[in-house]
Amino acid sequence: MRVTRRVRIHGRVQGVFYRGWSVDNARALRLDGWVRNRRDGSVEMLLAGSEEAVEAMIARCREGPPAARVERIEVAESDDAAPAGFEARPTL
Repeated sequence: MRVTRRVRIHGRVQGVFYRGWSVDNARALRLDGWVRNRRDGSVEMLLAGSEEAVEAMIARCREGPPAARVERIEVAESDDAAPAGFEARPTL
């Protein structure tokens, strides 16, 4: 079953290679979607794929790359269309 979730990661998640790490991990899990920094200091993702792969990515996001310090994650169901593949987008 294919699911789509919007995820916001809070903490020290900018300037620590979180977006690049996210692209590598999401592609390894064969997810569609995107990742971007937010002006409030968080990182936002749209994840689409099998429920198992999306949940695996969310679990990985709780740790992030080595220099990150994740404080909390918000996850919500989404009806947004995800682009094919996984990409980093500009800050919003």
